[in-house]
Amino acid sequence: MKRILSLIFLALLCVATSFSQNKKDVLMTIDGAPVYANEFIRVYEKNLDLVQDESQKDIDGYLDLFTDYKLKITEAKNQDLDKKDAYLKELNQYRDQLSRNYLYEDQITEDLAKEAYERSKEEISASHIIVLVGAEAMPQDTLVAYNKIKAIHEKAKKGADFDELARTSSEEPNASETAGNLGYFSVFGMVYPFETEAYKTKVGEISNIVRTQFGYHIIKVKDRRKRLPKIVVSHIMISDKKGERTFDPEERINEIAAMIKQGQSFESLAKEHSDDKSSAVKGGILNAFTKGQLRSPEFEEAAYKLKKPGDISKPVKTSFGWHIIRMEEVLPEETFEDLRQMLEKRVSQGDRAKLVTYTVNKKIKDKYGFKLGEDYAAYFNNYVKDTVLARKWEMEPIPSAEDKTIFTIGNKKVKFSDFAKYIEERQKTSRPYQSKDLLITNFYEEFETNQLKDYFKIQLEKENQDYAAILNEYRDGLLIFDVMEHNVWQKAKNDSIGLQAYYEKHKENYKWKQRLDADIFSATSQLTAQRVQKMLEDGKSGEEIKQELNPEGIVNVILSQGAFEVGQSELPANLEIKKGISKIYTSNDSFIVVNVKEILPPGIKTLEEVKGKVISSYQNELETEWMNSLRSKYEVEVNARTLRRVKRTLK
Repeated sequence: MKRILSLIFLALLCVATSFSQNKKDVLMTIDGAPVYANEFIRVYEKNLDLVQDESQKDIDGYLDLFTDYKLKITEAKNQDLDKKDAYLKELNQYRDQLSRNYLYEDQITEDLAKEAYERSKEEISASHIIVLVGAEAMPQDTLVAYNKIKAIHEKAKKGADFDELARTSSEEPNASETAGNLGYFSVFGMVYPFETEAYKTKVGEISNIVRTQFGYHIIKVKDRRKRLPKIVVSHIMISDKKGERTFDPEERINEIAAMIKQGQSFESLAKEHSDDKSSAVKGGILNAFTKGQLRSPEFEEAAYKLKKPGDISKPVKTSFGWHIIRMEEVLPEETFEDLRQMLEKRVSQGDRAKLVTYTVNKKIKDKYGFKLGEDYAAYFNNYVKDTVLARKWEMEPIPSAEDKTIFTIGNKKVKFSDFAKYIEERQKTSRPYQSKDLLITNFYEEFETNQLKDYFKIQLEKENQDYAAILNEYRDGLLIFDVMEHNVWQKAKNDSIGLQAYYEKHKENYKWKQRLDADIFSATSQLTAQRVQKMLEDGKSGEEIKQELNPEGIVNVILSQGAFEVGQSELPANLEIKKGISKIYTSNDSFIVVNVKEILPPGIKTLEEVKGKVISSYQNELETEWMNSLRSKYEVEVNARTLRRVKRTLK
């Protein structure tokens, strides 16, 4: 939410604008603190199209808007919001994201994404044998495990039955029953080293020995097949999560299924009845997907059983409710560019990320110069106590004579004490370790990477004006959000007395339109609608009409009951507002009859009924009052000479 706010408010992702002023020209001061002309020009040129008030689009008008913006930043800093942990964490996350463009990560990530794309075209069926050995195992234990898998590998290569070897030798749980069978998997389905070895191995062959964090494996590839294509389907959904409904969702979906069999239009029924409103307006059509992409395996399974366009499923129950699905299209294979964003996100996680990290670190070292200092391992294995394994180690000061340089990057010397502080903090969120040696080694790798990247980002902000400007604007965008949240938005939500008083003062603005207490009948034909009219005239209830006109599972009419506001989508658009039985209206191939039992006059809504709108309006009032207080609190002085130069530049 914070990112969206700052991106919209500040239009971060565009290049900085060049201008004639000296970048240190002071446009204004706020309580003596300078605000420079270059910042105003950059923000003005980028954000002008976002300004809705025409009076603020000229330079003087926009200067008022900019001044309010800087006043909010000033107040945020005076409230120490720029020192809050949540703010610093969010800023660091964005700095990391932004600096990727300059850290050479993107090309490395793209190469791995392309590899993943090629692998994604296939699914592999395989079995494996594993000898367990953890990443923290002692060297002698690792050697024992390796010798065991090597002996098994030799037997498999000589033709021994792989399934039998897996049952008798694999240390995977239940291997005696499963024979190590993994079924079909594709890219990202296994850890990267295992996946790579599987894709390198031909069908029917035995892989090389491969090490993962779980142990040593050998793999037998049984089959390869093309992955299932993406499909496009339409659906009609009746939710079972909408509180107290006036009908049974399962009964309603069966009624709709019957209407489809009777020849009713799938699209029209979706528009009329589907609770998935985003797809209903398009006749029920969904975005393309393949197996595993939706959060509903039941839906996917039913959809892939439909073989050709036009095939329609029986009602299907999922965690979202009830569905009827129609096959629309089987799509051709997607290109790399179609999948680039998703693939690059997946590549940035897990074992592939280690390759990216190694390459990036090397490039930073080459750019700024890197020199190792004193060997840390022996010192820290003695200095750090075993309590670190229980996450309870407390750092003791390192004497200056012992506080050696662990490495140098550029002009920065990183000391033993820096690493010690990192260990003390990092242990709190670390995974459990059995070996102190391994913990220190892994922590050092993380520490070195963090130090290299931090140095790079600090230098980048000094060296690259575009990067510095974008980062500063994002920094301010986060503060704007936090100061508004603290001083306006949360205050409006939590001030129940003030909110009630605001509502009482403005409640004439919150009124119901005219409403109808009515029964709405949606019929499949004009003849059925005429029968509905006749039965209503004879005094029959809605349920009686529904039961009589829908014999033995055939659905000719659907009934909706309740209070409906005039103009509500359930009512015909041109409905004549009067008590009694309406004429027949048409809507999406249906024939509508409305029995208006009572006309409810317009009236004032309760606070609970319009609380969201009242809070929004109350927030606007609080913001106006708060901004008036900031203008009184802080002294703003505009440099008229600099402002004239700014105007000449912008014209």
